[in-house]
Amino acid sequence: MELFQLSRANDVRDAVAACAASQTAQQGAHVRFLAGGTTLLDLMKLDVERPARVVDISRLPLDRVQTTDDGGIRIGAMVRNADLAMHPLVHEPYAVLSQALLAGASAQLRNMATTGGNLLQRTRCVYFRDTAMPCNKRVPGSGCSAITGFNRTMAILGTSDACIATNPSDMNVALTALGATIEVEGAKGARSIPIDDFYLLPGNTPDRETVLEPGDLVTHVTLPPIPGSRSLYLKLRDRASYEFALASAAVVVNVTDGRITRAHVALGGVGTKPWHATEAEAELAGAVPDAASFARAADAALSRAKPQSQNGFKIELARRCLIHALTQVTQSV
Repeated sequence: MELFQLSRANDVRDAVAACAASQTAQQGAHVRFLAGGTTLLDLMKLDVERPARVVDISRLPLDRVQTTDDGGIRIGAMVRNADLAMHPLVHEPYAVLSQALLAGASAQLRNMATTGGNLLQRTRCVYFRDTAMPCNKRVPGSGCSAITGFNRTMAILGTSDACIATNPSDMNVALTALGATIEVEGAKGARSIPIDDFYLLPGNTPDRETVLEPGDLVTHVTLPPIPGSRSLYLKLRDRASYEFALASAAVVVNVTDGRITRAHVALGGVGTKPWHATEAEAELAGAVPDAASFARAADAALSRAKPQSQNGFKIELARRCLIHALTQVTQSV
């Protein structure tokens, strides 16, 4: 591990100021915030991340889940995944989020991992984590080893000639289906970013994964109310626990008088970012909740898939995953 400076922030303003000071010293791009450390420390040990300065934000007062005036909820960036999954404002009202969190990682990791950290979780692509191999995400312009190498677990949606790495998070798939808003504090002040605008497709710049600027700090995640909805997260993987998704589906559905009046759909394990399946939503709007409607929605969601040499199976796997999730969430409606 490389030498680095370590400081502790006492509040949000202190954390942002610490990064601003480093930017003045021309180190802004090499400052990292440390919360639970479940991803950052691993990547530092692997020499993938080499920050010149690490700012410890683990004691910031951002560990509460509160209701909002419109009936939604506001989640602090420091809320631990385990606490969020079982919180009474989340566990049943936002079941899809609770289920996604409990499907991710191990109990030990969920006890440490934070909401803000999970939003920024880096890919598990083996080439990204191996500094001996070319990777455009890690070293821009060096090439993408996965395209001609091991790509069974890689993305089939949102890929480019520069990168096919999959976003690994379960939580972020659920947040996408829920229409989350990310609250950020930075040197230019506070701003709110819809989750659909938060993540970037790789294009020619796969090293830039979000719209965050150096020194920006995620402070909260806000979820809108979902009255009358039923929601569900379904994850398919190689083994039953401690494994990343080969395909997953997060669905939030309202059914009235035998018709789907609202459907929000996101896919995981198949996209370079948490994949908002807008094509599936369009097919489901006003449809009868039956096998034929679900099949059309799943086909639409995967219509732009571009499989690689080893992951073509993901098209059918994701298709079946979404159909089954929709079937389960609309049973007995």
